[in-house]
Amino acid sequence: MTCSVHVASPLRDYTHGAAVVSAEGGTLAEVLADLERRFPGMRFRMLDEQQRIRQHIRIFVAAREAHDLAQPVAPRDSVHLICALTGG
Repeated sequence: MTCSVHVASPLRDYTHGAAVVSAEGGTLAEVLADLERRFPGMRFRMLDEQQRIRQHIRIFVAAREAHDLAQPVAPRDSVHLICALTGG
């Protein structure tokens, strides 16, 4: 199943500047694995060593925030990768 992934600007170095890419997968975990296969290093920026979504990352599937990598992704869903601004 193919979905469109909207990539936040801090992650676009991995996608060679592309703001939107396509990915395959029936779950969020599968979509992120497909992105990692095509854009090495990207997954680590979004997930920690325990395979949890990092605190400064928000991922939305079909306009709903995903809290779990088992979140289903339907064909033609949009996935949005959002990076929170941090600093001090």
